[in-house]
Formats: sequence, C-alpha cells, structure tokens
Amino acid sequence: MKFKLLVSVSRSLLLARWKQTLVAAIGVTFSITMFIALLSFMSGLNEMLDNLIINRTPHIRLYNEIQPSKHQPVNASAEYRHHHNFISSVKPKNGRLEIYNSGPIMKALKKDARVLGIAPKITAQVFYNVGAIDITGVINGIDVEAENSLFSFHDYVTSGNYIDLKNIPNSIVLGKGAAEKMMAGIGDVIQVTTSKGERMQLKVVGYFQSGLQDIDKVQSYASINTTQKLLGESNNYITDVQVKLKNIMQAPQLAKEYRQLFEVEAIDIQTANSQFETGSSVRSIISYAVGITLLVVAGFGIYNILNMMIYEKMDTIAILKATGFSGKDVNRIFISIALTIGIFGGLLGLLFGFSLSFLIDHIPFNTAALPTIKTFPINYNPRFYIIGAVFSIVTTYFAGYFPSRKASKIDPVIIIRGK
Repeated sequence: MKFKLLVSVSRSLLLARWKQTLVAAIGVTFSITMFIALLSFMSGLNEMLDNLIINRTPHIRLYNEIQPSKHQPVNASAEYRHHHNFISSVKPKNGRLEIYNSGPIMKALKKDARVLGIAPKITAQVFYNVGAIDITGVINGIDVEAENSLFSFHDYVTSGNYIDLKNIPNSIVLGKGAAEKMMAGIGDVIQVTTSKGERMQLKVVGYFQSGLQDIDKVQSYASINTTQKLLGESNNYITDVQVKLKNIMQAPQLAKEYRQLFEVEAIDIQTANSQFETGSSVRSIISYAVGITLLVVAGFGIYNILNMMIYEKMDTIAILKATGFSGKDVNRIFISIALTIGIFGGLLGLLFGFSLSFLIDHIPFNTAALPTIKTFPINYNPRFYIIGAVFSIVTTYFAGYFPSRKASKIDPVIIIRGK
C-alpha cells in the first residue's frame, strides 16, 4: 500500500480519539521530563559530593608511616634464634615521619609524563592555646600556589585571601570551626604549641571551610616555611608529597610503582575513598532505575490506549482489510500511531526536562556546611537526553507493536458478519 495513504489513515485514526492520544502523549512527556530532571539532579549531586573529596584529595599520597617492628629483639639472639617464640607484643619502631630525599623524589615526579602536578605538604599536630585551655588541632603546611593550582584551595577560603599565607610571615588560615571555638577574627594573633612543647604566635589571615565540620574544627593551614619554623625543622623537611595525575584511573598502578621506587608508603585515591565511590554508584543505579520505571509505566499506558483504540475500531480495521489493506499495512498504521505519540511526547519531555533542570539549577542553595555551593547541583550531560529520546521511541514502539499484531490478524469477514 502507498506510504502517503498509510500516513493519512494513521493521522485520521490518531485524531479521531484525540483526547486519548493527548493523554498518552502527556504520559510520555511527563516520564521523559522526570527522567531528565531526576538524572540531571542526582548526577549533579553525585558530582558535587565527589568533588568535595576529589578536589581536596591527591590521586596518590606519598608519606612515611610508623609501622610495627617486623622482628623482635629475641629473634636476633644467637641462643634463641632457632627456637619458636610466642611473643606477640610487637612494638612500633622508632622511625622518622619526614620523607627521606624528598627533593630528588619531587624532581623525579615532575619529570614523569603521567603526573599533572605535585604539592608538598607537612602535617603538624598542635594545640591551639585559648587562655588556660588547649584545643587539639592540625596545621597543614602547604605550598600555597601548588595547593591552589591542583586542589582549588581558594574555593574553600571563605574569608580573607589565601595568598596571604605566602606573603605574610607567620600567618595561618584557620578552620571555620576552630576559629569559632577560639573566637579568633581575621587579623588576630593566636598561639599554638607543638607536641614537643615549642610555642609560636601566628596571625590569622583567613578562614577555611571544607564542608566537613569535624575537619574544620581542628584543621588549619600555614605555609611550608612557617610550619618548618614552628616544628624547628630544616628547609627540606616534608612529611607528604601529594601527586595529581593526568589520568586518575592510573592511580592504583602508579601507587604500587612509586612505593617500590621511592621506598615510601603510597596510597591511591580509590583505596582511600572506596566507601564513598560505592555510595555514588548506588545513588546512580537508583536514579536510572526510577527513571526507566517511569518510561516503562508510560509505555504500558500507550499499550492500553492502543488496545482500547483497536477494540473500538474493529469496524474500521475490517473495512480497511476488506478494501485491500494487508495485515502488514494495518500493523504499520498502528505502529506509526504509537511512534508518533512517542516522538511528539518525547520531544516535549526533553524540552520540559531541560527547562525543569534549568529551573532547579537556579534555585538558591545556601548552607554553612557547603560554602562553595550556591545553587542546587545539576549535570547537563547530553547522554541523559540521548537515553531519554531512544528509550521513549523504543518503549512506544513495543507498546504499539503488540496491539498492532492483534489488529493485523483480525478477520474482516467475522467482524462484518457479527455486525
């Protein structure tokens, strides 16, 4: 049968029950809209939470760790060397926290083509002296420019200027929680004491807020030179080397390589944040499951509407087949009706889904826990729109295919005789 004639018949049947057609199209539109908005929001939320970790976490961290002694002194005794010892109280050995030959290690890392950049760091356990009270804290000595370049340090300095750590001697950026405990304002001078009893006065030049309150209550930042001076160490004293890679997926492999090459401890970001990645994966699976369920439900709605249309149009189908339309022609007519509903409803759904996502993206979201986030997070990934468009067409195709098979097998003689 001619294509134009099939299109004309499909259009006539589609418009004959336009209210049912409109309901089916609205079902597809609503499903696609919610699918796009839900995935965009959940993906944006996952990306925001991931960035809170990934932006502040090196892909590989090189450090020294105090480890238990592998051999007990009794095993070194010639008298008991060949005996079986039952000593289990293995004590840590006296090791140094700083990285030995940190300078050559950093030079080698800078020459590695797989490395995007490195940032040295010193971790110092201190006490903030507040009157007669000492508050436990941690000062991170950083290379300010490298830390900002690789880990967006300036995004988390909510008050003051991060570069003042480099330009002003003996300065500190306090964690927001620690500053509130000490009632320390910008420009104030605070006193800290190291675990060795060394005391030093530091000028507050800013507040740092990571979004994790427990961290912000103890953690602060100073320059590497200030931290070395605080600890009474030399200029080559470094406890951590933070490595950022060009490809984050290479982190586990390179961590093993650097551990053997430099004879230091090395931990990759996947190992350090394995639980967090699991949570992100579960949220993504839930989002896709809910979105696809909406589309399947819309497909069943179209299936029911076409079934009712076929039941009501038995006479019309019988006349079509009696006048020369084949079963395949009838099949094509009803499949084209379903695809028309799917394409029209899908296009509107994509448009409304983008509009709803855009609206959510501009809703203010101000919270003290996440100072860098100003609006609700949305991810405008084109993949979501492609999945939505393809799934709407596939769902509506199958929703029309099964009723159309039923219509194509109708015997016009039985229908006309029954009438």
